[in-house]
Amino acid sequence: MSSTPPHFEEAKRAFLAGIAHYEAGSFPEARSSFEEALLLVPGRVSTLGNLAATLIRLDDPQAALPLLEQALATDPAYLDAWLHRSEALATLGRHDDALASLDSALTLKPDSVPALYQRSVLLNTMGRHAESLAASARLVAREPANTDGWAVRAEALHRLERLEDALRAFDTLLEIDPKQHRPWSQRAGILKDLGYREDAAASFRQAIALGGDAALNGYFLASLTGEGAPATAPPGYVEALFDDYAGLFDTHLVNVLGYKAHSVLVGHAQAVGKKHYRAALDLGCGTGLCGPLVKAFADRVDGVDLSSKMIARAGELGVYSSLVQADLASFLQGTDQRYDMVLSADVFIYVGALEAVFAGVERVLEPGGLFCFSVERAEQDEDGSAGADVEYRLMPSQRYAHSLHYLRALAASHGFRVADVLEQPIREEQKKRVEGFFVYLLKT
Repeated sequence: MSSTPPHFEEAKRAFLAGIAHYEAGSFPEARSSFEEALLLVPGRVSTLGNLAATLIRLDDPQAALPLLEQALATDPAYLDAWLHRSEALATLGRHDDALASLDSALTLKPDSVPALYQRSVLLNTMGRHAESLAASARLVAREPANTDGWAVRAEALHRLERLEDALRAFDTLLEIDPKQHRPWSQRAGILKDLGYREDAAASFRQAIALGGDAALNGYFLASLTGEGAPATAPPGYVEALFDDYAGLFDTHLVNVLGYKAHSVLVGHAQAVGKKHYRAALDLGCGTGLCGPLVKAFADRVDGVDLSSKMIARAGELGVYSSLVQADLASFLQGTDQRYDMVLSADVFIYVGALEAVFAGVERVLEPGGLFCFSVERAEQDEDGSAGADVEYRLMPSQRYAHSLHYLRALAASHGFRVADVLEQPIREEQKKRVEGFFVYLLKT
């Protein structure tokens, strides 16, 4: 008697169709084919594993997990299932469980390149960069020409502030494959941090020439050359930057960089405006450093920020009545809410041209209301000479600085009276003070 399950050939055809769809990137079709195969021959581990992998590609890692558990219960030595399980868990933020899955995979096959790569990436995500470096060392020892291995190794070295070693790792990667644009861009960032501006600019140009994001790399390039600076930072860059930074933001900014813009800005607000406010808008609220300070003298505090992870952190404080993820100018033009205070601490460093923001604040702020914000100072050229004609400048730090004459002109053209301006440091950078303006405007 044959042991072949009924409908096996039909299931095989559906399975192979699923593989073809998956490899072509047609994931909805792959899902349908694998589900058909699974209906015909239930419980087949290869079908369970491939359906799970497809669900992960379709951004449904939660649905993938039960399939992988079923496959591993049948075949605990199914290596790919452990890898898929780790990916699903990591996507869901369950990093420790994801790492345990990779440990299981490496127990089965200690030299598994995919497992070593996933482990190195995951450890970087978890902030365990020294361990990531060790995993990438095993990976490139196994496959010296593996560019993904060199890329994750370079990232770990960069995070460990071993910049020269990170640069060498990127150089090795680009010797293997000089046609990848992303390593050129990452290499440029390290060269910039090391002070090699001309070499960094050349690498950014190479990234653009190879098809890298022209807006993003052009923004970085303009920060070095001063030529062709955009009016604002690319929104995707700002969102990704602060999503990545959200977990460490408060500790690093306040304790390491000596950041004090939030306390200076809010602390002086009551000396300029009213003692108590009906509704305040924290524009670019981040993790909510300003929120508790403002809540002490405002009935309602709302927040808006481009980063979803920053918004999530701010929500944990319990002081905001409303939190919205949105572009600042778009929010100001669309909201029905009205405020008697709008504040923005250390936000305009990613917004060069402020006309749209001022117009939006003019729209939502009640007469007599206070608009206060901080900016980095751009009152001098780099050689120390006066820069009175400068409105804003994209600096090598990849942040914008603004001149006081530009801010005064904007205030006058949008119905604001300058109530006060403080000149104080905002933070430190490479042990040097970053000077700024704290501007307080009243709507006439």
